[in-house]
Amino acid sequence: MDAVDQAILRRLQRDGRQTNRELAEAVGIAPSTALERTRALRARGVITGFHAAVDFERLERGVQALISIRIRPQSREAIESARDGMAAMPEAVGVFVVTGNEDLLVHVAVPSTAYLRDFVLDRLARRKEFVDVRTTVVYDYVQPVEQAELPVPGRREGRTSYT
Repeated sequence: MDAVDQAILRRLQRDGRQTNRELAEAVGIAPSTALERTRALRARGVITGFHAAVDFERLERGVQALISIRIRPQSREAIESARDGMAAMPEAVGVFVVTGNEDLLVHVAVPSTAYLRDFVLDRLARRKEFVDVRTTVVYDYVQPVEQAELPVPGRREGRTSYT
């Protein structure tokens, strides 16, 4: 990925609905080059899709939480089944398979704390394969606007080295 690809990605992450002409102008390249580069990024799997960002408050789902779940028996089948089941729930915003004491971390957005309580107690805690369910309410969530290029360790060029 060169600087042009990085610039295209930054612009598309800020606004995936802009026209190819707007993208090309913002990046400083010809529209044909912008189209070719964008198609190449999609073909390589760097761009996996375009999505609408939503405001959970306006959807009346203003209470967000992170739910940690420990699963037993601990097997690939049990974890994948739980992961897929959680991802299919309308409350789920994201599902992560993680290491450590828990097996899943589920980000949910719901209408109220009462709804959250009922969701956890009635739909999660009763599942016999879920041996531990812990809920952490999110006070504030800020989603990064874009994924920027990471600094390369040891390279100076005005960037901070992590080594």
